[in-house]
Amino acid sequence: MQVIVVVADESHEKYAQQVCTMIEDAARLRGTGIAKREPEYISKKILEGKSVIALDDGRVVGFCYIESWQGHKFVANSGLIVHPEYRQTGLAKQIKTKTFELSRKKFPEAKIFGITTSLAVMKINSELGYKPVTFSELTEDETFWKGCQSCSNYDILLRTDRKMCLCTGMVCDPANLATLPKEKEKRGAIRWKQFKTFLANQKQVSQLRNSVYPKINKLLNK
Repeated sequence: MQVIVVVADESHEKYAQQVCTMIEDAARLRGTGIAKREPEYISKKILEGKSVIALDDGRVVGFCYIESWQGHKFVANSGLIVHPEYRQTGLAKQIKTKTFELSRKKFPEAKIFGITTSLAVMKINSELGYKPVTFSELTEDETFWKGCQSCSNYDILLRTDRKMCLCTGMVCDPANLATLPKEKEKRGAIRWKQFKTFLANQKQVSQLRNSVYPKINKLLNK
């Protein structure tokens, strides 16, 4: 297995449909947390240079793309997907890190945020400098929130007046990023410990997340 992770360009547009199929399959399997995207949308992100693709011998095995909101004040790394055969190999972290670096390069002043139900993604985000936040600290752009309409849990978002859902919101403010590698690593460990405490508190507060609590317990007990 020789996987390459690169910023996608026009030569990768042919993989748009395969990426959409991977996203749909993952959403069906998990039953939560992944918004559907059309091939035209994925193609646009590829042609704009706002996506990262993972390939193994010409086969697409991972993908992630960038979206910007409120005049580039906020940037989201969205649609992170890894083929089932390549999960738990560290590929998700490679893709996420590459997309994070691309976001910082294209939008150096923007706050990078995301919403996810994946504990693995939450851990990667924490290591990159994200912190858990309430939805009120995310973008107010209605277009972003409309993108949640294709998620099976959209009704929860509506019922809570967009205050919470099964997803956890996380934000990385570039102004707070550590500049020294050792300091960055130390802060990442501290942030992950703080995030585990946050998850434990969320378990006590919200009854909306019953479906993910067993996974949270397993993670916290490690």
